[in-house]
Amino acid sequence: MKTAQDLVAAAKARTHEIGIDAAEAAIRDADVVIDVREPDEFSAGHIPGAVNIPRGLLEFKLGSLPEYDSRDLKVVLYCKTSGRAALSACAMQDMGYAQVKSILGGFDAWAAAGKPVAKPSLPSFG
Repeated sequence: MKTAQDLVAAAKARTHEIGIDAAEAAIRDADVVIDVREPDEFSAGHIPGAVNIPRGLLEFKLGSLPEYDSRDLKVVLYCKTSGRAALSACAMQDMGYAQVKSILGGFDAWAAAGKPVAKPSLPSFG
């Protein structure tokens, strides 16, 4: 019987994880940066320019949105600490996406390194 940690370890062995320094260049070069965290996590702060497609919906969204049809898209994925991103990268590779990278350490490592963080502004009702 496998645990979630076993699945993540196997996924990390199959994926291309990049460190924070390499992540900045990969993000600049990417066609899309996908945050696979839940919407409330995304709303609390995310990498500027990222789109939010939660891990549980990833395969379905990729299959239904024409902008993600090309299997040659340059994709950078991240989550909180990199487990969900590794699982997502494997799923995308299984779907035929050839240029998928995930950020080692995820959003927590990005923020801890002092990299830019976007937070949606709430409308002022005052």
